[in-house]
Parts: sequence; structure tokens; C-alpha cells
Amino acid sequence: MAEQVLNQFRCDKTLREDCVAIYAALGMDLNTAFRMFMERSRMVGGLPFPAVLPENMKVQLEFQSAIDALRTEAENLPEMSLDEINAEIAESRKERHKKE
Repeated sequence: MAEQVLNQFRCDKTLREDCVAIYAALGMDLNTAFRMFMERSRMVGGLPFPAVLPENMKVQLEFQSAIDALRTEAENLPEMSLDEINAEIAESRKERHKKE
């Protein structure tokens, strides 16, 4: 038999309890389930299931990327006083009212 090693990690208590119950219903313990996971990972050369981000996570990452780009762009803009900002807003409102 190959040399044995100890693997330890931390997880949420409820997650562990839920998984222990699932594996017990399948007739195995948590250690056996992990060994099966690792064996299958070795067989397929990666995760033994598709690992893709859910659509809402993709959108969230796109938004975060857009926000980061805006922050970078804003860092390169000159500082404006409150009066300059208010004047720019007032001018923009005038332009909008002309179009209506």
C-alpha cells in the first residue's frame, strides 16, 4: 500500500453535516467520498464535474471590471471644485432641456 498522508481543511459546520448525511445515505463516510473525489479527479485530469461560473456571477464580474475601469479613468482626471461640478451639471441640464 502507498504511503498514507493526512489531509485537513476547514469548512462550514452545516455544510459538513449536510454532506455527512448525504454520504451516509449512500453507504459511505466523508473520507471515502473525498478519496473517490480525488481518484475521479486523477482519472479525468481535473475536477470531476463542470466548473463554470453561474450567469449572475459572470455579470457581477463584468460590472466589477467596468467599475474598476471607471476608477482608473477617474484617477487621471483633474480635480474639480464643487462650483465647477455644479456649473457642469447646470450646463448639461440646459442642453437636455434644449433637446426636449
